[in-house]
Amino acid sequence: MSPVEMNLEARFDAYVAEEKKIEPKDWMPDAYRKTLIRQISQHAHSEIVGMLPEGNWISRAPSLKRKAILLAKVQDEAGHGLYLYSAAETLGVTRDQMLDDLHTGKAKYSSIFNYPTLTWADMGAVGWLVDGAAIMNQVPLCKCSYGPYARAMVRVCKEESFHQRQGFQVMLNLAQGTPEQKAMAQDALNRWWWPSLMMFGPNDSDSPHSAQSMKWNIKRFSNDELRQRFVDMTVPQAELLGLTIPDPDLRWNEERGHYDFGEIQWEEFYNVIKGNGPCNKERLAARVKAHEDGAWGREAANAYAQKQQAKKANATTHAA
Repeated sequence: MSPVEMNLEARFDAYVAEEKKIEPKDWMPDAYRKTLIRQISQHAHSEIVGMLPEGNWISRAPSLKRKAILLAKVQDEAGHGLYLYSAAETLGVTRDQMLDDLHTGKAKYSSIFNYPTLTWADMGAVGWLVDGAAIMNQVPLCKCSYGPYARAMVRVCKEESFHQRQGFQVMLNLAQGTPEQKAMAQDALNRWWWPSLMMFGPNDSDSPHSAQSMKWNIKRFSNDELRQRFVDMTVPQAELLGLTIPDPDLRWNEERGHYDFGEIQWEEFYNVIKGNGPCNKERLAARVKAHEDGAWGREAANAYAQKQQAKKANATTHAA
């Protein structure tokens, strides 16, 4: 690194340390840019792939009201993906490149979406637990050092909070329903609890990106800190529902002022990330098919845009 680059990086670090925002045209280290592209694009992919397990239940929702709510939620997730792809594009990566990385398996998305949604109660568990974990992860990103990402997250988090409350309401209705409905809610909690804890990523000692991301104020809290906050928040909610967290080691630690919880099966986490989860192949195939089936729409939009540009150029020429 040249003396000039070292000086620029030192000034950059000092600027970020003062809680100031980096904008697209500002100088930034290549590593900072690459880290943001990786994180924001993966976040965008997660929103888009995350539509699939919920979309599975739109046609089978138990009432018209529930169907309308689920449709609105899936639509919100599509919007979140678009905000985030747009934020990533300000860093110089193209939408086509990001989607190609997703479709070829080069880019990752949240491992949680590689699990199946087997019953209607899963719609409640996904909203309550998965969106709850997402909120815990994403609210600090509203203060991320990169301006476009931080601003996108403000709206995303507002909408995710509605999703979490909607999921909790589904679980509450089931828990207060028939014994069979309560059993369905408990089964969903049993299946989604541990994958939800995995959403926060590996333990801090095994996370290769956390320390640098926190130094740059991209992340504000470590994986383990956020996971602990989620457990502390969620356990009382489960008690209110009358459901049991599937962890025999779960107990309140008076000395720490937090809940102790059991060991996460990290072998399962890494296996899913490697593409061997219950629905990895299905999810990726669905996204590739949707992209290929939508080619005509993108081509039509591009043709229309070119036609409008040509019309505008002709009008300008005649006016001159």
